[in-house]
Amino acid sequence: MHHLVVALIVFACVFGSALIGLYLRGVLPTEHLNEDTVGVVKLATGLIVTMAALVLGLLVSSAKTSFDTASNELVQNAAAVIQLDRILARYGLETQDIRVLLKRNYTGAIQILSSRDPSQLARLNNAETINRSEDFERKVEELVPRDDAQRALKARALQLVDQVYAARWLTLLQAKGSMPISLLIILVAWLSIIFSTFGLFAPRNGTTMVALVLCALSTSGAIFLIQEMNTPLDGVARVSIAPMRDTLDRLGQ
Repeated sequence: MHHLVVALIVFACVFGSALIGLYLRGVLPTEHLNEDTVGVVKLATGLIVTMAALVLGLLVSSAKTSFDTASNELVQNAAAVIQLDRILARYGLETQDIRVLLKRNYTGAIQILSSRDPSQLARLNNAETINRSEDFERKVEELVPRDDAQRALKARALQLVDQVYAARWLTLLQAKGSMPISLLIILVAWLSIIFSTFGLFAPRNGTTMVALVLCALSTSGAIFLIQEMNTPLDGVARVSIAPMRDTLDRLGQ
């Protein structure tokens, strides 16, 4: 909801600037709208358009990279959990309780991610969750191998536990990205200048108004998309947890 509010504010700013430009077109003296003036204003606006386009492109690219990284880490995490479960199964019957605990912890994580609730997502790195993770790792460390094969399986299991936790922390860190407020303000200011120029030199008719509305919607939509992809664990645009659900179905088999 927060991202939608920001997008609506951006739309109001840029479209409002276009309306201001349309109003100024009707009140400015004719000499302010002659060919020479229009040429200078268009050149100056062209510079701002270029800067705004570059910043928007870089922000979209950065947000997409963060989104893809979180998605890839989630898939790798799911694959590592399956491997961990199979390693524990190969170790022997003494790991049965550990495998049950692994499935219970993983089920809780999926339920939290499915909620799309930021307050629930905060539980993924609270003290209770950390203690539960450390307790699971401690149970694996307490296994007493009887032979070389079990020693190798235990070492591999501990390695996978570290890998799973590392991927989880990386995903959580990636999920907290956001656009700096100062950059957002500057970008909206540039866009407002651009749209006010559109309105200043545009004729007053229905086609112009529709075009300005669509352009303003597209611009605010880009801002909304950037913010959504910067928070890939919640919101409208979020990573798929289907790989985690598939992993859960395979645990304990």
